[in-house]
Amino acid sequence: MAKRTGNGPATAESMATKQRDISVSEFFLKNRHLLGFDSPRRALLTAVKEAVDNSLDACEEAGVLPEIAVELEQIADSRFRVTVTDNGPGIVKNQIPKIFAKLLYGSKFHRLRMSRGQQGIGISAAGMYGQLTTGASTRILSRIKGAKKAHAMAVQIDTKQNKPAILSDTEQDWRPTFQAVNAAGEPDGPPVVSKHGTSVSIDMEAAYQRAKQSVDEFLKQCAIVNPHLTLHYRLALQTKAEPAAAKPEITAITYHRAVKEMPKIPDEILPHPHGVELGLLMQMLKDSESRTVRSALAHDFSRVSDQTAQDVCTRAGIDPKTNPTRIAHHESEALYKAIQDTKLMRPPTDCLSPIGEEQILAGLQKEIAADFFTAVTREPAVYRGNPFQVEIGIAFARPQENEGVGAEEPVRVLRFANRVPLLYQAGACAMTRAVIGVNWKSYGLSQPKDALPIGPVVVLVHLASVWVPFTSESKDAIASYAEIIDELTLALQECGRRLSVFLHKRERQLEAARKRSYMELYIPHLALGLKNILGLTDKEEHKVVGNLKKMLEKTHLDL
Repeated sequence: MAKRTGNGPATAESMATKQRDISVSEFFLKNRHLLGFDSPRRALLTAVKEAVDNSLDACEEAGVLPEIAVELEQIADSRFRVTVTDNGPGIVKNQIPKIFAKLLYGSKFHRLRMSRGQQGIGISAAGMYGQLTTGASTRILSRIKGAKKAHAMAVQIDTKQNKPAILSDTEQDWRPTFQAVNAAGEPDGPPVVSKHGTSVSIDMEAAYQRAKQSVDEFLKQCAIVNPHLTLHYRLALQTKAEPAAAKPEITAITYHRAVKEMPKIPDEILPHPHGVELGLLMQMLKDSESRTVRSALAHDFSRVSDQTAQDVCTRAGIDPKTNPTRIAHHESEALYKAIQDTKLMRPPTDCLSPIGEEQILAGLQKEIAADFFTAVTREPAVYRGNPFQVEIGIAFARPQENEGVGAEEPVRVLRFANRVPLLYQAGACAMTRAVIGVNWKSYGLSQPKDALPIGPVVVLVHLASVWVPFTSESKDAIASYAEIIDELTLALQECGRRLSVFLHKRERQLEAARKRSYMELYIPHLALGLKNILGLTDKEEHKVVGNLKKMLEKTHLDL
């Protein structure tokens, strides 16, 4: 075989010897910024986010009101231990290594139903980042219902093969407890012990900072958009004191659930023909277990009846009894065109689980001090055959009682997808663009050109979908599909009209109060004038003042 020598040009043979498979783990190891691990500060947030998402999904699928504990412990100057514990159903032993130490492994990628996690990357990527930066393994403790002991494992990812490596595997007692704290961070009631659940702990290089894009903000927004969640948060930071006398600076907070009603568990649906592209259609026909094209269309897709399948085959010029695995390329193209030309019912929407207007209000009222709240949940709509639903909540906040909300500052937009807060890439998100695109001046707020409106307002924007169209693997921003923008705009406008009614009423009340204050100021002078004109006594003058104030108060109440 010819080989490349010296600095001469490469040959086809020499280049061929260098070609090899690239493991998905190797790819994301070198491109971890794609998954949200581009900086120590963001890595901390991403790890917490992925673990909390998994815990919430597990609890909800099992029908358990979620109780989650998040602990961040600083163990060195630039090193943190992230521990997330839940009261969910636990994980079967043989699935633990694959879930926490194998990328692109999970139960949610191939199914069409609303869920937080979708790609099977998140928590294993967090473990891989911890392994890369500290060399430490991911430690998992999990107990399923009815088990006597909990399984304790330490795992790492074999990045060359994208396979889990089990470093230890033992059985232990299940001891995790959940301790609520009050506003001062002190224990509030006895600790609660769950009988089953999962706890994951990852050591990683990270940085903590209190800001709008911090773990603190993420957890607070989780509590808002998941009002059925009880969340315990504990932060232990190293102090600047001498090592011998150093004690961690501990901050603790509990976000109590506002409602005890579990979200509706969404149903899984089949793909809708109008959401399937040609290549996927060909693959589905090839993999179909049906014996005929007609039955494949009727049983592998939603909203396709036997008669509709027959009509599609006729329109495409294909024998309905043809075996779907034997369809030629040109026949697949004809079938695809016939499907696109056929009017079909929209896909089922029971695959969605929106928050709901009452729950949105409960979440906002629990965490935001405001004088006005409103919420709108739109009817489901469809983009590319995928059902989705838009929800908007608005709070006219009290600036002095809400950090980051000011009367002369842009409104605060809280973005969520499938109940998960989105804290980064706001400018590239369809939600932000939709808020900017509404004419807020007509609803009583000032608004610079091509910018967010100004005012002490919090806008909650939520997209529920079977497949959220994120702009990247880090899942920070929503792509600008026209259908999504239209639905967001309509919901924002409805909330804007309600806000306008409140602001006009408030303005009238303020104007009435201003006039009343003027009248109160001149009542004594008016009474003195009447005294001089009518020759009233001092006692009668005081009585006139009292009567005038009563009339003014009655007029104010009538308004």
